[in-house]
Amino acid sequence: MTHSVLVVDDEKMTRDLLRMMLRSAGFEVFEAGNGFETLQKINEQRPDVVVLDVMMPEMDGLSACIEIRKNPQTADLPVIMLSAKTHGTAVREGIDAGANLYLTKPIARKKLIEAINSLINDKEPA
Repeated sequence: MTHSVLVVDDEKMTRDLLRMMLRSAGFEVFEAGNGFETLQKINEQRPDVVVLDVMMPEMDGLSACIEIRKNPQTADLPVIMLSAKTHGTAVREGIDAGANLYLTKPIARKKLIEAINSLINDKEPA
């Protein structure tokens, strides 16, 4: 079974890189450029995992994550925050917003894929 990932980042080059990394690992990849698009794509595509940038225009990743958690239909959707913000306060804000994991950019392909697979495996029934 192919799992899907929604990659959210306002920088197209970052989305392109993440898409290539994830597709080469066998994931189906959807993309969004801001928090509003994220919520729309989740409702349309129902990805298995969301990889969500923090700093974006219009609606940032923290706000999008909070909205994901508020919706009973998406409240258990695994979310990985992926950000260049590395200080402890930023990590805490991401986790407090509801992210399952907070990873920092740049990210190694292997680390990202392991994190996604871990969240998918945690969600699937034994």
